[in-house]
Amino acid sequence: MNCKVKLFDEEHEEDLEREVNRFLSKIDESDIMDIKYQVAVSCSQNNDQIFCFSAMILYRT
Repeated sequence: MNCKVKLFDEEHEEDLEREVNRFLSKIDESDIMDIKYQVAVSCSQNNDQIFCFSAMILYRT
């Protein structure tokens, strides 16, 4: 059995949720080993906040 990693990176949390759910619907729940979630925030030169929502899924194939 092999292990794989799937990475997701979106600017909006709803987009991340949609993409992760789409991926999870294609694999067996018992193959999921771990899911990591992270949010990063920074400011642009004109002080706009920039968000990065990311997830990493470790799963068996």
